[in-house]
Amino acid sequence: MKRQKRDRLDRAFSNGYQAGVSGRSRDNCPYQNTDAKSEWLGGWREAMHDKNMGLFK
Repeated sequence: MKRQKRDRLDRAFSNGYQAGVSGRSRDNCPYQNTDAKSEWLGGWREAMHDKNMGLFK
């Protein structure tokens, strides 16, 4: 059970990261669940940080 939950949250983080890299707004978060939304936003913030550091154009 924990593995499924972790996988779902990992996927939310990854989706958020990809959204950030592609320049989408954080308002476009598709998740309603608090945990998944938090992970998605964490991924989005990390992507924004990486973009600001020059890792992506």
